[in-house]
Amino acid sequence: MELNHDIIDTPPRDAASVVMLRDAPDGLQVLLLRRHADSAVLGGAYVFPGGKVDAADAGADTLARLDRAPAELHARLGEPALSANQAAALYMAAAREAAEESGVLFLQVGAKETATHSADTWARLRAGEPFAALLAEHGARLDTDALAPWSRWITPRRPSVMNKRFDTRFFLAAVPPLQEARHDDFEVTEARWLTPRTALRQYAAHEIDLAPPQIIGLLHLMQSRDVAHAMRDARSRPPPLIVTQQVETAETRVLCYPGDEHHPVRERALPEPIPTRVVWRNKRFEPPQGFGVFID
Repeated sequence: MELNHDIIDTPPRDAASVVMLRDAPDGLQVLLLRRHADSAVLGGAYVFPGGKVDAADAGADTLARLDRAPAELHARLGEPALSANQAAALYMAAAREAAEESGVLFLQVGAKETATHSADTWARLRAGEPFAALLAEHGARLDTDALAPWSRWITPRRPSVMNKRFDTRFFLAAVPPLQEARHDDFEVTEARWLTPRTALRQYAAHEIDLAPPQIIGLLHLMQSRDVAHAMRDARSRPPPLIVTQQVETAETRVLCYPGDEHHPVRERALPEPIPTRVVWRNKRFEPPQGFGVFID
């Protein structure tokens, strides 16, 4: 990954992402998808499933497939500037992108029935069929309770490792029973279930690429012993807003987050020991003290 130096003056696009979790013998694991190397956004990097909000995500037919009223979902997100329908569209976009990129469905029907439909739904989504129409065909509603608002990241005007800006809402979710993540070998070329520690070790060893939100997110998930703990943590507080403050030095670039001495917001967005900054070294962003204190 290369450091970007261009200023992007266009407003950030609304986006949604699902951080999928499961319990395994070696501890909590998170799903990471490798974007195709030729992708215009984070090509070759390992990311959480997600993407831009589409106009159809706020359509009447689409919102009719929600299990909760838009006003209730709006309250959960805690963003007064949004309308209720805009908030509901973020939930729908998160679920749609998860289905498109990994084949995992979050529906209010039985686990066995959902698993039976997942492969067909994934293939038809890839072919361009509307998500809402596929849900209606199965008489299914989106299980919004499965998606816990976790954090909100707004890309700065000088993005660090890409040339686009997003206003991304991250949701935590436990992967539903009987479902397996898959990839299409087109937009996504690999799917890996890794513990946060293993993912960060692979990143530190230059075996995989990660963007700053994924780095901080994985450090955050290391604080949870299992999926239930991570979900309780997400539901115990409003999702924090993280706007990066960049500091350029003669040697490098430093990304500072709320609570850092160089950030205008003095209150921490994320709890200790999650660092309030990362530093660009050897074509990698890492905590000032390195990853060793976290992953060894």
